[in-house]
Amino acid sequence: MSEPDLLELDGVLAADEIAATARSIARVQEKSGLIPWFPGGHADPWDHIECAMALDVAGCHDEAAEAYRWLLRWQRHDGSWAASYQFGRELNPIAEANHAAYIAVGVWHHWSVTRDTSFVVEMWPTVFRALEFVLTLQAPGGEVWWAHGKDGPDEMALLTANASIHQSLRAGLALADHLGEPQPDWELAVGLLRHALLRHPEAFADKDRFSMDWYYPILGGAVRGGAGLARIDERWSEFVVPNLGVRCVADRPWVTGAETCELSIALESLGDKTRAIDMVAAMQHLRDDDGSYWTGYVFDEDVRWPVERSTWTAAAVILAVDAIAGQGPQAGVFRAEDLPLGVDVADDCEVDAFCARGR
Repeated sequence: MSEPDLLELDGVLAADEIAATARSIARVQEKSGLIPWFPGGHADPWDHIECAMALDVAGCHDEAAEAYRWLLRWQRHDGSWAASYQFGRELNPIAEANHAAYIAVGVWHHWSVTRDTSFVVEMWPTVFRALEFVLTLQAPGGEVWWAHGKDGPDEMALLTANASIHQSLRAGLALADHLGEPQPDWELAVGLLRHALLRHPEAFADKDRFSMDWYYPILGGAVRGGAGLARIDERWSEFVVPNLGVRCVADRPWVTGAETCELSIALESLGDKTRAIDMVAAMQHLRDDDGSYWTGYVFDEDVRWPVERSTWTAAAVILAVDAIAGQGPQAGVFRAEDLPLGVDVADDCEVDAFCARGR
């Protein structure tokens, strides 16, 4: 592991503490490049990428590159990955759309940190196939079905997953622009998806008990400005537990570190740096002595649950600190700096017109 860059959050986490957290992720990374949830545990593509992004922030560029190359080697012919892996094999073979899409964010983030265009060239075919797979699951209304199983697409759209895919498609367009490989179908796809996210909540399964459905439209870049702040304020008291963090589910006495840090990033993208810092500070009760983080805490029973220290929770901490205090261009990735918007789809008539023309 290379020497991490200096990154700190005044009054919350010192540079040596951030470095220890990065080391806690790197220790779990397997020789193949895969980063499981914890030693001996399973891995999923989305959280694997989040961990790679955190390693890059901390200066561990070789480890991050090997994580992305694991994805290159394990990508299926259709552009997808299995939902989970363990011990060198597929654990759950279903292919989730947001898992496939997120590699575009990861590769764009890696380039933002390293400015290594040769790596982008190496990974571009993998990114291209992944996003092309995602578009096979886009419904006529713009929303993206959540997964493809052995019997074909599962035609349910999830708001959190679609908000993440929105960010991924924009990152894919940025990579395409960087390489001079225009992708007009992606430009239209992201516009249709954003229209669905902003105008058609009925297109998505009702999961509003989960905090991710509350803040992810902001985190994924579809909702910003005053609308974003209003969305946050509307349900703040339902999800935020003072001095502990964010509930994963509104009606459960359980706060989780990753959701708390993701909310922090969403707040920072809205310019609300004070509450963003407060969120990272609030979840530090989950920090272990070695810099790793416990996944969650059931506060009415005073127990940590599940009994695991997850790499992706540690990664979320590093990414939140970087979004708030980072100095490099990667710190703006979740603010969607330099990410193309794609086609602006103004109303349902335009959606119908695009569909009638076969998009």
